[in-house]
Amino acid sequence: MQNLIASSLKYENSTLSVLDQYLLPHQQVWHECHTVETMKELIISLKVRGAPLIGLGASLLIAYLAEQGMTRDALATAINELEATRPTAVNLMHCMAALRQALKQTDYVASIVATAEQLFIEDIELCERMATRGAELINSGDNILTHCNTGALATAGIGTALGVIYKAQQVHGNVHVWVDETRPLLQGGRLTAFELERWQIPYTLICDNMAASLMAAGKVDKIVVGADRIAANGDFANKVGTYNLAVLAHFHNIPFYVVAPVTTLDVNTAQGSDIEIEQRNPQEVRGVSGSFGEALWAPTNANVYNPAFDVTPAKLVTGWVLDTGVYNQSQVESGVLLKLK
Repeated sequence: MQNLIASSLKYENSTLSVLDQYLLPHQQVWHECHTVETMKELIISLKVRGAPLIGLGASLLIAYLAEQGMTRDALATAINELEATRPTAVNLMHCMAALRQALKQTDYVASIVATAEQLFIEDIELCERMATRGAELINSGDNILTHCNTGALATAGIGTALGVIYKAQQVHGNVHVWVDETRPLLQGGRLTAFELERWQIPYTLICDNMAASLMAAGKVDKIVVGADRIAANGDFANKVGTYNLAVLAHFHNIPFYVVAPVTTLDVNTAQGSDIEIEQRNPQEVRGVSGSFGEALWAPTNANVYNPAFDVTPAKLVTGWVLDTGVYNQSQVESGVLLKLK
């Protein structure tokens, strides 16, 4: 397999390595990954995260294992196990479905390797197209609010929603970003802030519950978020807290855009209520941990509700920014998303 290098995932000289996103921004630690169990742990613990990146990491591992001589049956089992790690993000399922097709070929090793390489390279191209289309929606001097992390750390390219912001900054040079810290695991405060600093894009970090006051004060021009799965009717699942922002944006008449590749579109899911929402460990809410250590602030036996995602109804979305185009509500209501896959 050829060398493939992204911000948080790389296959180089027959070694697959992933950047530990749980330890960012204060530590940059790379883990070698050569087994299914290791990759499963990395994904479940969010050391590998971001809907596109999860699928790509799993795909490169399957290609590596195929080249190492793993049998067809064992590869099929590995694909199933990796697919089951995160039930909401459809990009993982898209990648595993492509590998299942490759596994059916006579020379399945070559087919799997070619498929994994194609998925990786395709993601870079998808990010670039989304960013270019989305940047056209951003005006000079805009204050843009975003949630979670949707940049180069989460993809093979420059990202989805954060890629739009990156491209807009290249065009205008004067955008500013409000960064939701994104509780409970702080992907905004840890990862998005890290990426914006690296890109030298001005930003201000806020707690999630501060967004409404900013909107009321007229300090948010647009909201741009990513997605883990888009249903056929335009409803979409994204990091929990996204729905809050959509409701607030609707009330304050602020444009609200979702940015995702066509690989995030699931036309077999009719509407958002059909999307399975991953429930995570209660300890993530009782406290916080990372490279900075661990703190427990709630009673150890506190009951916790901890969905990883929520669903935003299509009626609250101003536009869907895909690599294939930008679609408005009337287009989505007429079924345009069904025609894209």
